[in-house]
Amino acid sequence: MPKMKTHSGAKKRIRVTGSGKLMRQRAGKRHLNEHKPTKRTRRLSVDVELSKADQKTARKLLGL
Repeated sequence: MPKMKTHSGAKKRIRVTGSGKLMRQRAGKRHLNEHKPTKRTRRLSVDVELSKADQKTARKLLGL
């Protein structure tokens, strides 16, 4: 049986913490930030935990 390959797109977007939580970045902070309020860009900077609905799929893609 060959080794399972990690999904390249998933490994670039999702990071696993030491305790095993899956973290992702918030959408909406890549470009066109000049006109967005600083309060919003700061809020979008913070990583959030992946939703429960997506965690099972993400773990499978990452080979966890």
